[in-house]
Amino acid sequence: MKNNIAVLVSGGGTNLQALLDAEKSGIIKSGHITLVVSSKPGVYALTRAENAGIKSEILERKAYDSITEYSVAMRDLLLLNNIDIVVLAGFMTILDESFCEAFAERIINVHPALLSKNPEFGGKSFYGIKVHEAVLQSGVKTTGATVHIVTPECDRGPILLEKEVDVLEGDTPEILQKRVMEQAEWIILPQAVEILIKDSKNEN
Repeated sequence: MKNNIAVLVSGGGTNLQALLDAEKSGIIKSGHITLVVSSKPGVYALTRAENAGIKSEILERKAYDSITEYSVAMRDLLLLNNIDIVVLAGFMTILDESFCEAFAERIINVHPALLSKNPEFGGKSFYGIKVHEAVLQSGVKTTGATVHIVTPECDRGPILLEKEVDVLEGDTPEILQKRVMEQAEWIILPQAVEILIKDSKNEN
């Protein structure tokens, strides 16, 4: 029986599309994406879900007074939908410890930097284009993406997969962001989903 996968999004959903394509092509074969949850309405990720025939929900962050209340609401929504695996794919809200505990070792996040090599590009202040701006300012020659298990400490969970991408002369944050997505994120995120599901099945 396939695991039910929920993908949490906040924007365009390019990583969601990579996951949908990977399931269709058989890269993800042990799980099925059954739910997409967005932290805000009107984002294109919701259109991607609709086009793929996947159930979607909007759980607005601003509708909740605290991150604790929001985390509980998200946890309850996923439990109601019998979710086994949670993928944070461009999800811009850091959920609290109670959510991490409810899905312990079953939540993964893709981060647009090499956290094993450059952990300084991770943490609460580093997300989206800000990561690539910091990479370019630092002068490092390689960057990439990391898929890691989510724990209460932001971007510090066990690493499942990483892939390097060269930083090229003339790169802008936007150009680098696109290259990291195409050459790393879209490749290793689906692979990591399959690894996580297989590992969780072996433990049970």
